[in-house]
Amino acid sequence: MGNVPIGGDSPIAVQSMTNTPTADKEKTLAQINALANAGCDIVRVTVNTKEAAGAVAYLCEHSPVPLVADIHFDYRLALAAAEAGIAKIRINPGNIGSEEGIRAVAKICREKRIPIRIGINGGSLERELLTKYGGPVPEALCESALRAAQAFETYDFHDLVLSVKCSDAPGMIRANRLLAERCDYPLHLGVTETGTLRSGSIKSAVGIGALLCDGVGDTIRVSLTADPVEEVRAAKEILRACGRTGGVNLISCPTCGRTEVDLIRYAEALQEKIDRLEVSADKRVTVALMGCAVNGPGEAREADVGVAGGKGEALLFRKGEIVGKLPEEEILPTLWGEILRLLGEA
Repeated sequence: MGNVPIGGDSPIAVQSMTNTPTADKEKTLAQINALANAGCDIVRVTVNTKEAAGAVAYLCEHSPVPLVADIHFDYRLALAAAEAGIAKIRINPGNIGSEEGIRAVAKICREKRIPIRIGINGGSLERELLTKYGGPVPEALCESALRAAQAFETYDFHDLVLSVKCSDAPGMIRANRLLAERCDYPLHLGVTETGTLRSGSIKSAVGIGALLCDGVGDTIRVSLTADPVEEVRAAKEILRACGRTGGVNLISCPTCGRTEVDLIRYAEALQEKIDRLEVSADKRVTVALMGCAVNGPGEAREADVGVAGGKGEALLFRKGEIVGKLPEEEILPTLWGEILRLLGEA
């Protein structure tokens, strides 16, 4: 998709979607830039009106990342977006309608080498499948996606990404496992309509994380009722937790009565600095910030570098080996310097 490879051994691509009116070109472009600066690889914009379609060429020209046109109900908007230079089309066959529409979208995307994501949601399944399965169960989602893929294959179009989403994390996991067993197309993962920042991030981590740990999934979106930049941050954390990307992994203990340094404040401050780092996918550093010697070099022995707090001081260790002591006020600057040194060597 544009300059972002999807599938195979390619890195997992992080996606998000603008929530601005696409026809407002400058406002939408500002949000695209904010998402890209947060580490988003692919941005989706709604193309729901002729005015929105009219903004696509400008947005594609100025966007730092490839854009996806989100199409519902009117396939002609997909044609307009394709003509305007969009890098990818996302359609939902459940509401795109006619065979004519599928044929026309397949034709222009084949000619212009534009990939298509087939997005299947529990709320827009075909009535026939709802009747067959008694509801939007994982088996129905999987069959709908495969049917849609076959429809495009009929028109000699195979450059597809499939996604099956619902707001239920276990159902989403089951649907994607079924789909992965039955096709070789790249899969886009996401739990849809998850809610607010905290609860939605947890639901997404459960659904997306379980599949990534299975080796399933090629692109992800964390869907939140929040600033879209928060979606990117949550996605990055999920990838890091699953060992699917580079960066700095902070290990810090939950604190207890043995803790004699202000560990929570230190951990929050260090994480904030880590979050602002730009780290390539092939660089990995693990840093530990532990509250006492009990949970210090022992439990964090695999960390590249870490400290274990004491009363007014801390032990500095590397790979479980104690290398010195430092006063409490030197904990953060010392760890930050170690992180930068390790990233330079990685």
